[in-house]
Amino acid sequence: MMKTDETRPLYTIATAAELLGVHPRTLRLYEGAGLLKPARRNNRRLYSKNDLVWARCIRFLIHEKGLNQEGLRRLLAQTPCWEIRGCPADQYQQCEAYRDRTSPCWTLPASSRMYHNGRCNECEVYLGAPKRVCCKEEMLQATGFGPDLPF
Repeated sequence: MMKTDETRPLYTIATAAELLGVHPRTLRLYEGAGLLKPARRNNRRLYSKNDLVWARCIRFLIHEKGLNQEGLRRLLAQTPCWEIRGCPADQYQQCEAYRDRTSPCWTLPASSRMYHNGRCNECEVYLGAPKRVCCKEEMLQATGFGPDLPF
């Protein structure tokens, strides 16, 4: 998948936190809960524009809609990544993301997923998460963008 400006990891955790108006610890907590998957280079977290939109959606769902991190993680775990990716039944039935629906596929170890190129932050399952958990009005309220995100 070719990186677009929206998926290119550009922002350090300090810059991302400043742009979002949160403490860097908040972003680390979202990552630790399996909600956010920034790219890593030399053990440094780098966030894309898509990550920033997703972080805004996470904050909206937690602070405005009353979801907690565990509830949101479990909701995301129900996303059928094998359908989104178009995997054949004989493959996805062997995939841990299909068998264990308690965590989003991007939180599972690479060895237990079918799609394990190590770049979950570029995967359409991860990139499409905001559109799958927020309706049009919520996306607009959380991010300033409707369901047709500008990227």
